[in-house]
Amino acid sequence: MRVEYREEPCKSALNRVQGMSFDWSLNPYMGCAHRCAFCYVRAFERRADRPSGERYGWSIRVKVNVADVLRFELERPSWKRDFVAIGAATDPYQPAEGKYQLTRRCIEALAAARNPFGIITRGPMIVRDIDVLAAAASRAQVAVHFSVPTLDEDVWRVTEPGTPPPRQRLRALRMLIDAGIDAGVGMAPILPGISDRPEQLEAVVRAAREAGATRIWAHLLYLKPGTREHFLETLERHWPEERARYQALYANRAYLGKPESAPLRERIELLRKRYAIGDRRVHPLRPPEEPAQLDLAI
Repeated sequence: MRVEYREEPCKSALNRVQGMSFDWSLNPYMGCAHRCAFCYVRAFERRADRPSGERYGWSIRVKVNVADVLRFELERPSWKRDFVAIGAATDPYQPAEGKYQLTRRCIEALAAARNPFGIITRGPMIVRDIDVLAAAASRAQVAVHFSVPTLDEDVWRVTEPGTPPPRQRLRALRMLIDAGIDAGVGMAPILPGISDRPEQLEAVVRAAREAGATRIWAHLLYLKPGTREHFLETLERHWPEERARYQALYANRAYLGKPESAPLRERIELLRKRYAIGDRRVHPLRPPEEPAQLDLAI
């Protein structure tokens, strides 16, 4: 299948978010060509009666006027320069950005307004925008987080089929750090029995340290209807021995509780200290224990 790009204007750029560590999100695109098997946005797509299975990610809405709308919203007297998270519901540096450059134009608008923001991405394409990111960081707080759940190539190829290799993301992180831009690593989601072995976790933390990451955090897999079905199908094809385990682990819940998640957090914290990765967050971009409802319709 070829990805379909639908050029459609938006009525608003900034979305109010509840229950997250930030109050506002910005998504220049809707839908994501990365098509990660575990993407929690699949659940919201199913709720909105949009494709959440194999067809998810093959149709991308391009908000062609998003930067202009954003400038207007940032100029409102009522706007208080609140922190804005870019990429909470779709990757702002997915392949479409190479042509449309909407994320770059939004960064320019935020920089002109001296507005703090953060970016969550799996896309090394972000290095193209080092110039505007550095300019923005000289005016307001800017934080970038690269999502690197694993360096295991077999796990990556199956679960993140449309993404650039994880080590490319870490090379991009090093380039941002060298340019003076605050950049860290989010190990999310960690997949029980698949990407949570001690050596797998340590490989990511060590590589993040070598790349100069300013912080690191981790979360276990979140599964809601819409994401659950597709992910279980992926398990059936590639790790059939794990399917029954996941059905039991996630029976009647979307997120694992503290008994299951605490050991992972403790292990990551020990690794963070061992490799001396600092944590200078003002606005952490990690998702909460239970991802909140994101406004995906605007």
